[in-house]
Amino acid sequence: MDVIKLLEYLQEIVDTSAKVPLSKKVMVNKSEVLEILDRVINCLPSELKKAQWIIEEKERILTEAVQEADDIKKQNLSLLRRQIENHDITKEANIRAEEIISSAQKNARAIRIGARDYADEMLSQLDSEISRKGSEMVTGLKLELQEFLDSLESSINLNTESIKDNIKQLRDMK
Repeated sequence: MDVIKLLEYLQEIVDTSAKVPLSKKVMVNKSEVLEILDRVINCLPSELKKAQWIIEEKERILTEAVQEADDIKKQNLSLLRRQIENHDITKEANIRAEEIISSAQKNARAIRIGARDYADEMLSQLDSEISRKGSEMVTGLKLELQEFLDSLESSINLNTESIKDNIKQLRDMK
């Protein structure tokens, strides 16, 4: 029997099998169906099996080739990095970068020292100004207080004289 006749026979089994109520399913004899499928597999030409093997082998070879290409790519990148690192231009660039960093650190240090000195000078001037203004304010307050005390004493003396005059006038009235 050839494959087409076996497949037609399998189709006939499915078409004529008992149906399961309320569904599209059918009940088949498992051993009969498996026997037919086994015969179909045995009837397949060997070229088909060889073609299947060739396809699987092709996939395996392609996977290995892709992996090998990735490995070669990684090796080339690594080699290229080492060559770049060892190149004179890279070495000179690294030396120049270190010089620039060193110079920037020196400039930063000088700026910090300058800022600290400037802040110290400004704070010293502020302290002197506060001391001078404080002294001027204390002196001004002393003068104003003395003037107030003199004015108060004068006012008290006037009032005392006025009271004494009033007392004298009262005594004289008798």
